[in-house]
Amino acid sequence: MPSTEPVGSDPAPRPKRRTFTSEYKLRIVAEYDAAPRNEKGAVLRRERLYHSHVKEWRAARDAGALENLVDRRTSPARTKKSAAEVENVKLRQQVERLQRDLAGNKAALEVMG
Repeated sequence: MPSTEPVGSDPAPRPKRRTFTSEYKLRIVAEYDAAPRNEKGAVLRRERLYHSHVKEWRAARDAGALENLVDRRTSPARTKKSAAEVENVKLRQQVERLQRDLAGNKAALEVMG
């Protein structure tokens, strides 16, 4: 019996990007800073993080910018546009493009007589 899935399709779900809360970031930075020199790597491996994560989070903490520790791309504070708003924006862009095209066509007709 033949399979209904196309050849080469991947049955695995698409991986999701990890997100970190500001509390988690502050806790990890504090734990990393408190760890002895030879155990800092163990903290990173356990949490599956890179040193660049800790550097970035520490810089934000030191700048006093706790709100910078929140990922604004995925945070719930980011407002989502409704489907109607998205459609409205697309239609407005289409109308503007069509008006520009119409103005160009009118100018070409006037030149041609």
